[in-house]
Amino acid sequence: MSTHHSEPASTPSSHLDLEADVLVIGGGPAGTWAAWSAATQGANVILVDKGYCGTSGATAAAGTTVWYISKEANREAELSRRETLGGFLSERYWMNRVLDQTRINLNRLVEWGYPFSHDDNGDLYLPSLHQGAEYMRLMRKQVKKAGVKILDHSPALELLVDIDGAVAGAKGISRQTDELWTVRAAAVILATGGCAFLSKALGCNVLTGDGYLMAAEVGAQLSGMEFSNAYALTPAFASVTKGAYYRYATFTYEDGTVIEGDCTGASAASVDRRVIARTLLTQTVYACIDKASEEEKSWMRTIQHNFFLPFERVGIDPFTQRFPVTLRLEGTVRGTGGLRIVDETCATSVPGLYAVGDAATRELICGGGSGGGSPNAAWASASGYWAGEAAASYARQLGDRVNQRSVLRIDGAALHPSSSTFDPIEVIRAVQAEVTPYDRNLFRTEQGLSESLDRLHDLWHGIRNTSFVLNQQAIQAREAASMVATARWMYATALERKESRGMHKHENYPQLDAKQHHRLISGGLDHVWIKPEQDISVKELVKQ
Repeated sequence: MSTHHSEPASTPSSHLDLEADVLVIGGGPAGTWAAWSAATQGANVILVDKGYCGTSGATAAAGTTVWYISKEANREAELSRRETLGGFLSERYWMNRVLDQTRINLNRLVEWGYPFSHDDNGDLYLPSLHQGAEYMRLMRKQVKKAGVKILDHSPALELLVDIDGAVAGAKGISRQTDELWTVRAAAVILATGGCAFLSKALGCNVLTGDGYLMAAEVGAQLSGMEFSNAYALTPAFASVTKGAYYRYATFTYEDGTVIEGDCTGASAASVDRRVIARTLLTQTVYACIDKASEEEKSWMRTIQHNFFLPFERVGIDPFTQRFPVTLRLEGTVRGTGGLRIVDETCATSVPGLYAVGDAATRELICGGGSGGGSPNAAWASASGYWAGEAAASYARQLGDRVNQRSVLRIDGAALHPSSSTFDPIEVIRAVQAEVTPYDRNLFRTEQGLSESLDRLHDLWHGIRNTSFVLNQQAIQAREAASMVATARWMYATALERKESRGMHKHENYPQLDAKQHHRLISGGLDHVWIKPEQDISVKELVKQ
């Protein structure tokens, strides 16, 4: 944990000074479910969003499927399939729990009026929330109806703690006014999403790992950060990362020859990005969605309009014409790693702090495999609901005088009083140079990971003790620091896992090792540490 700064939480320069029972940081699906859940439990809730709650983030930009099993007879097969994909690191208890809560929450959406499509039998098709903008518009409406105060375009920069180390609120800044805000709160829920390293994946420009860094600075742990190298297939000229339709595609070399290997299949999960990535290292790869029937083409256009917009702009018919493709890094957004939760409430190891959605690890339901859109969407809804309910209860237990306690700032990266600064854009480019290339992050080797990690450590120590006036540059500086920190935890755990499991494929250790059937916990700022989960002591598990 970073040292406490002597400056009090509220300073004369603060413009907005608020109090709440529960502060939710992030306004995507997980954040809005958390805010609604806490508010309906009677808590006074404030939600702050880096963008505009209801439009920012991956779901609002493109929509999603949801992990939902309509027939209970199919549940066993689905759980077994997911266990295998994830390298057997998931837990049946959590998988069942998420599926059950997701069913309840989807039916709430029905009551609230979300326009679900219908299946062939005329029944509502609940596994599809493809109208992402409508979904998030509805969630914003319900959150406001529940009495939640929303601060849009107001990114959090740091968490606040009390003298015992419990989280007690946060500080941030308004993008539109350049003015500061402080929210004192009994509990904080991090719904800040994952980290896609500003790879231009659709809707991911706000997902830079901010929550990971804020949480680690107050002593929280992470889990599964080696499962963080998810890449999404997309046209080379576009940012839309919806990959389901590529199951109907033929992939070819520049000369038109079909690429050999498992590049297509019965489901989106069977599209082997590694085959495509290896080819992309030396030449352009082309795709044509030429295996879809006329009926399939019709429903494709109906349920995923934005998939086709880039093609329309450049005058390409993806069903009959070849187009170049690429792979965009989605990191922990479509990956699995994130903040470690220690109980059913989605609490972290730091009192008063909860993590939900992509900000939290999804190993409990996905193991080391990608959560894709479907399980991740279910997890966002379920974890948000649980954390909101628990945070409201936690706040009640602390009582009405909780926000009168002394609150301290954390000595955060890029916020340390210093005469030195750095160029955030240069740092961001340097991080991207380590995590974006396929031959470093997708095709992992000990040498490559070690060399990248050395450079990332140097980057961190160069930016750690710097200072920025709390303005727009401070936002970008914190994003840069968050990306550096995230990449260090990713590669340190990847270096420790000397096997191939889930999405973590190690070129030097291509086989799954039964002796490494455990989760890897990570943490630390100036000195990153990695431990097998079973080696974490009870004292470390939940700090008293």
